[in-house]
Amino acid sequence: MALACALLAAAMLPAAAQEQPGEALPNPEDIANSDLDTATQSANANLQEVQAEIDLNAGRIEEIRAEIEALDGDAARLSAELVAAGRRVDLAAEDVRVIEERLEALFAEERGIRARLDGHDRSISGLLASLQRISANPPPAMIVNPSDAVGSARAAMLLGSVLPQLQDSAAEVTEDLEALQALKSDVEAEAQELSANLQTLREERLRISTIIQARTRGMEWLSEDLLVEQAEAQALADRATSLEQLIAGLETRIAAVTAADAATRAANAGQTVPPLDVETLRIAFSDATRTEPAVPLVSARGFLAQPVSGESFLPYGAADGYGGTAQGIAIAAEPGDEVVTPADGWVVYKGPFLNYGQIIILNAGQDYMIVLAGLNRIDVDEGQFVRMGQSLGTMGESPIGHLLAANPDLTGPTLYVELREGGIPIDPEGWWRAEPLIAESGTS
Repeated sequence: MALACALLAAAMLPAAAQEQPGEALPNPEDIANSDLDTATQSANANLQEVQAEIDLNAGRIEEIRAEIEALDGDAARLSAELVAAGRRVDLAAEDVRVIEERLEALFAEERGIRARLDGHDRSISGLLASLQRISANPPPAMIVNPSDAVGSARAAMLLGSVLPQLQDSAAEVTEDLEALQALKSDVEAEAQELSANLQTLREERLRISTIIQARTRGMEWLSEDLLVEQAEAQALADRATSLEQLIAGLETRIAAVTAADAATRAANAGQTVPPLDVETLRIAFSDATRTEPAVPLVSARGFLAQPVSGESFLPYGAADGYGGTAQGIAIAAEPGDEVVTPADGWVVYKGPFLNYGQIIILNAGQDYMIVLAGLNRIDVDEGQFVRMGQSLGTMGESPIGHLLAANPDLTGPTLYVELREGGIPIDPEGWWRAEPLIAESGTS
């Protein structure tokens, strides 16, 4: 569920702040001063959308957690039901086993009774057959021997006493057999019912087990969804933090630009211009798109870029070797060293001048001019706006002739620097720092 990029695509920062989904947010210092307000508004709108998405994401997470808790509760209940169903299945199976044993005993008893009945049936059948023959062929009374008559009478008496007993025994056996048959039928019916119940319980156990498996799978899916939503929540939180940092940076830049503009207006109006703090100056000078000085030169006193690396050896006001005093300072350099502009300004002159070598004159605004002499090569054009720290050219290999009169032992290249206010030279010392306030911007 990669929703963050798609939702953020709608809000785009302008110009240098323009952003595509999935890309890192721009650095506030890379945004032009003219785009700061628009960029801040866009970033705030973007942040509001991200916050709304965070709220939606939090709602989805709560819903998934609620579903997981519900499924977890259902799973516990279903597990208990499955255990109970299994127990009932076991009990029913035991009942079926007992009934089957009872049936087997009854079947054995039935076989014994049937065997006994078969014996009684043969005896009774023989007697009945004899009686039937006697009754069918009675001896004639006139020719019967008296002894035979007595035997016949005794036999008849014996049969008369045995036959009722045999009849009663047969009736009892038949009754027992019928009762046994009825009991067997009941037991068989009970066994069938228990078997049906057992099958139902087995099906119920299978159903519950299947539901548990489905719920478990559903919990796994929900857990995966939860992980995705939580990852998205973290990404959105990081996004919101980045936007908040961007907005804070933009607001800081706006404040710095506002302070610089106020200082510029005060300088243009001839009012006293207070120095600006380091952070405000750093932000003001970080605008790589500026086409005019970021701040009045006097507001940046002490933070201008030193034009070349090296030590100053000719202080302002020292004897110049021609009967006068130095109106600037000299800085010892190395052959081929890069020379950078110490402040924002426009190139009003470049080229050779007397025995000063190649020189550059910069208009720094508010009646301030900067003269740099002793270069071997110049890489900027007249009328060009240059930003503080931007490369102007390089040093040569020998000192300029202007300085040899006061320093005949010079052998290496030197850069001569003058700072003028209203056409009057002033001491440049204390106006710059050895370490640049911002990274040098090269020749661009």
